[in-house]
Amino acid sequence: MGVVDNFEKNMDHQPTKAAWWQPALFMFARLSAWIAAPIIVALYFGKWLDKEFGTAPWLFLSCIGLAFLTSMIGLIKNTLAEYGKIEQASKEEKEKRN
Repeated sequence: MGVVDNFEKNMDHQPTKAAWWQPALFMFARLSAWIAAPIIVALYFGKWLDKEFGTAPWLFLSCIGLAFLTSMIGLIKNTLAEYGKIEQASKEEKEKRN
């Protein structure tokens, strides 16, 4: 039990700061989801609509176009938010130096 107790004591003193690569990985995952998710949903929904109403390929293409616009808007909003975070961190860093 001595080894386990010692391990648990050491785990209590671990820093809670995230690894340097984690924010980049989360940003990559979030931006990738904005690309993939709307397109995948539009693929299935557009095919279903075309089958239901017999309008192939027009509703499918319309859904894909709408998904593209949705992806672009989501990517732009997330990118601007990330730039804002970077600018804020830069301002805080300048204030610490002065």
